[in-house]
Amino acid sequence: MSQNTTTSGATPAALSIESLRTYFPLLVLVIVCIGFAIFSDQFFSIRNLETVLRQTAVLSIAAMGATFVILMASIDLSVGAVVGLSAVIVAYFMQSIGIVAVPSGLLVGAVLGTVVGTVYAKLKVPSFIATLGLMVAGHGLMLHITQGRPIMIRDETMRWIGSGTIAGIPAIVLIALVAFAIAYFVQHHTVLGRSIVAVGGGEVVAQRSGIKVERIKITTFALAGLYSGLGGIVLASRMGAGSPTAGSGLELDVIAAVVIGGTPLTGGMGGVAGTMIGALIIAILSNGLNLAGVSSYSQLIIKGLVLIAAVIISIDRKKIGIIK
Repeated sequence: MSQNTTTSGATPAALSIESLRTYFPLLVLVIVCIGFAIFSDQFFSIRNLETVLRQTAVLSIAAMGATFVILMASIDLSVGAVVGLSAVIVAYFMQSIGIVAVPSGLLVGAVLGTVVGTVYAKLKVPSFIATLGLMVAGHGLMLHITQGRPIMIRDETMRWIGSGTIAGIPAIVLIALVAFAIAYFVQHHTVLGRSIVAVGGGEVVAQRSGIKVERIKITTFALAGLYSGLGGIVLASRMGAGSPTAGSGLELDVIAAVVIGGTPLTGGMGGVAGTMIGALIIAILSNGLNLAGVSSYSQLIIKGLVLIAAVIISIDRKKIGIIK
């Protein structure tokens, strides 16, 4: 056996790159935590850590759904619009039927995800274009429903979801953890999860192996929409309102969380566990930079640089042409 290869035939260089991809999210998380702890003695306070977890909840829930789309080597630019529209719909119906309106957010997300997935899979419209169209239309619908003004939520149960705690843990954090457990199970222990990874690894091969690729694409976008709908419910509970600007720009943080978490845009590898770490990194970056007094403009530059670094490390250049 050659000294330049391992028993599996992989070179040391390939193994080191793979190890870097695997541990990059944890490495970044540790670095940012240590760095901000040095700059601010408030960073590791209980109050600040609770704030970070609350800020992570909406992002992590929406990003888990987007992870399945990116695992499939597709992209979803409509996440922010679907989250915001779900929040607005919940707030709108809560004015008349109260807490019973909460499932409407899930329904809106699932329906929109199914529609955009069908356009993508059946009409062969690239996911970038299909979800970009939904993003624009979604924000337009939000403005139309709200007439440019927030719809206030006065239901105490809904407000408690956003601000209450269970055994000292914020309720929305527990919701995010349950959502993560379900997503993890779907990815690793269901036919759907394995099929999504297979389609991302190679659509032609997946189709030849008997996977109904179009059905998987539609189901994946419906699942992502469902998670965005849940994110909208949590966002509405946190804000105590359905705002016409809710979810604006969230899609960028979502994609950053997924990619920083180790799921490359070329799909086929990664998963929701890394995405949870990626969402924490994004939330900690925002929180820590605020504590350090860094301007919002500089924060965008820093987040952009972190995202570029994550893409450089995670992307499989041999598969760059399959992003759909």
